[in-house]
Amino acid sequence: MTTTDTEQTPKQANPSPSGPTALKLLGLVVLAAGIIAVAFVAGLAPRWRQRAELEVQTRDLAVPTVAIVSPLPAKAPPGLLLPAEVKPWIETPIYARANGYLKRRLVDIGTRVEAGQLLAEIETPELDQELERTRHELAQAEVSLALAKLMAGRTAKLAASGSIPGEENDVQQAELAVKAAAAKAAGANVRRLEQLQSFGRVTAPFAGIITARNTDTGDLIAAGGTRELFRLAQMDKLRVYVCVPQTRALAIAPGQTADLLVPELPKRFFQAKVASTAGEISADSRTLLTELHVDNASGEILAGSFAQVRFTETQGAAALTVPGNTLLFRAEGPQVGVVRADGTVELRSVTLGRDFGQTVEILAGVSPADRVILNPSDSLVGGTSVRIAAPASPAKAP
Repeated sequence: MTTTDTEQTPKQANPSPSGPTALKLLGLVVLAAGIIAVAFVAGLAPRWRQRAELEVQTRDLAVPTVAIVSPLPAKAPPGLLLPAEVKPWIETPIYARANGYLKRRLVDIGTRVEAGQLLAEIETPELDQELERTRHELAQAEVSLALAKLMAGRTAKLAASGSIPGEENDVQQAELAVKAAAAKAAGANVRRLEQLQSFGRVTAPFAGIITARNTDTGDLIAAGGTRELFRLAQMDKLRVYVCVPQTRALAIAPGQTADLLVPELPKRFFQAKVASTAGEISADSRTLLTELHVDNASGEILAGSFAQVRFTETQGAAALTVPGNTLLFRAEGPQVGVVRADGTVELRSVTLGRDFGQTVEILAGVSPADRVILNPSDSLVGGTSVRIAAPASPAKAP
């Protein structure tokens, strides 16, 4: 072995240091890249999660949550109960027909009077003087008529004998006719004033009770004025007026019986009978005016009272009702929002009936199976997707 071979052998036994160092550097680079990637992913993951949650929340908020209620039938009343107004059988104001001053007043409010009974006396000095003057005019006309008859008789005899021309007789006969007409006119004027003078005695046109007295002794009375002297009412029998809704109008007929209920007399029922109906539906209220008669010989019911009438022969129909806060009032009329099976909203027009306060009667537009939205927003439109809120859990008793 040569010296040269001996020297080169150890050099080949020691590998070059650049190989392991490169591997270490590559491992460090990969490790650093992995750490950076993990840190990057760890930093972005919460953001991605937050963004996904925000998108879910945004979608949830875009779909409004509503509470719903189903229309419920109201409890059917035992009969058709309606408000009524009680009126006297006959009622009339009494006015003066003669000018003058009230000389005597013989009745006051609450006085029962008979037909033809004297209520008051009116002093009529001007009318008395005018009547006296017309009587004198009548006497003068009668004297003139008698003289004209005498002259007409004489001229008729003379004309018949040919002593005077026939034209003269014609003039006298015409004069007689004029005097006769004047006497009749004076007599008619006297009778007119006598009738006016008789109105100085104010009498009752029928038996009843004085319900108002608007004058007293010494008051100035003007004939044909708007001021009534007395008001007279007959209340042994009463008229009761009821406005029956159009939906029940065909069930009312003359001859039916009903119960009259007066608030001041609870537990008392007065029998009334349908006398007649107006025969047409009022365009203002869509009701049928109905008149009933009730006996009031005992005087327990006061005319002018508010009362209620229950038509026992007509069963009231149970109507659907919804809470008042389900209604939307728009140009199309009253509407409600109904949630369909696919979760979308349908705006439905309804026909309103009676208002019961917290609830309102619905005559048409909804059924008991509908899901009606409570407290709908004013911006609610048809086709909107909604989510139905879960019903509140009942509170536990302590």
